[in-house]
Amino acid sequence: MERVEHRACFGGWQDVYQHASATLGCVMRFAIYLPPQAGHTKVPVLYWLSGLTCNEQNFITKAGAQRYAAEHGIAIVCPDTSPRGDAVADAEGYDLGKGAGFYVNATQAPWAAHYQMHDYVAHELPALIEANFAVTSARAISGHSMGGHGALTLALRNPGLYRSVSAFSPIVAPMQVPWGQKAFAAYLGDDVTTWAQYDACALIKTAAEKLPILIDQGEADEFLDGQLKPWLLKGAADAAGYPVCLRMQPGHDHSYYFIASFIGEHIAHHAFNLKSV
Repeated sequence: MERVEHRACFGGWQDVYQHASATLGCVMRFAIYLPPQAGHTKVPVLYWLSGLTCNEQNFITKAGAQRYAAEHGIAIVCPDTSPRGDAVADAEGYDLGKGAGFYVNATQAPWAAHYQMHDYVAHELPALIEANFAVTSARAISGHSMGGHGALTLALRNPGLYRSVSAFSPIVAPMQVPWGQKAFAAYLGDDVTTWAQYDACALIKTAAEKLPILIDQGEADEFLDGQLKPWLLKGAADAAGYPVCLRMQPGHDHSYYFIASFIGEHIAHHAFNLKSV
């Protein structure tokens, strides 16, 4: 593992590392913000999953989260959104291939060789973080758009792994919208019965654990009706008796201006749950 960026920020350090991933079979980068408290004690971790076209840089340079992480004493880890490198399969367009891993374990060629993002985020990355940094095993997860889908499905698929979940503008029903259908057909194949294991609306119906879930969605989001449809998750959650806090935010779009407006409240949401016994 090699540190490639190191910047002082709100009394802590915003770093970027690269490492050889055994799960993905390529060199990966991740960003980690270590708050000032990590200088003298272990701190809990919030994992942030970014959306289509993004990498580890978008959140750390646009969201303004470091200030709130420093106040609450929480580390933030931001992985890339897909495997990378010349040997990694790719496709034309922004919504498949590099920058669009969808946080699934691909089963179809040529994607299966590297696109195992679910296992990377759920298993390899936390093990690496907890072995090398001043952090505890208390974890939370959040994300935006495709990353919101990833946060919800990782939490619902892995009881006990996280203490809380949140999302901005998540793709809650990938089986029912074009982004998800395109990605799932490529990564998982044409048998749609295999898709439900990565669909939050399907997973929440039989969830073994009820985590605190906070979702913010901009009412002016250009993808709201065609790709996001948060009311589908709220309906499935209500039917299953699973409490989900969905907040529709007037005037807000799909951008990081939206994320920056509410990231402080999301970090407070996670801080409360990460520090509760």
